[in-house]
Amino acid sequence: MIDTEQVQKAIDYLRTTSGKEAESVAHRIYMEEYRKVVKAQLMGENKSLPVSAQERDAYADKRYTQHLQALQLAIEKEREFAFRRKAAEAVIEAWRTECANDRGQAKIG
Repeated sequence: MIDTEQVQKAIDYLRTTSGKEAESVAHRIYMEEYRKVVKAQLMGENKSLPVSAQERDAYADKRYTQHLQALQLAIEKEREFAFRRKAAEAVIEAWRTECANDRGQAKIG
């Protein structure tokens, strides 16, 4: 049985983390878009090379790799929020189901 304290904790979690969760999504999207800027800047450092060589060098550059690592962390944080949100929603939904079942039993009994 899910008690009201568990439900309240789930509701509180959803209420208090929504801003942080939105921020993490925005950060991930920014990091994905900024990846293009990093690549363009790195390619611009080798303008004398053919575009394919510029791209190859940009992808191999330490700064691009560092950006990908930062992007990985941003995605991880966003997904953690999403999984915790889903768990909190599941607690609330299970509680609703229990309440509905209890009401059904009360009508029968």
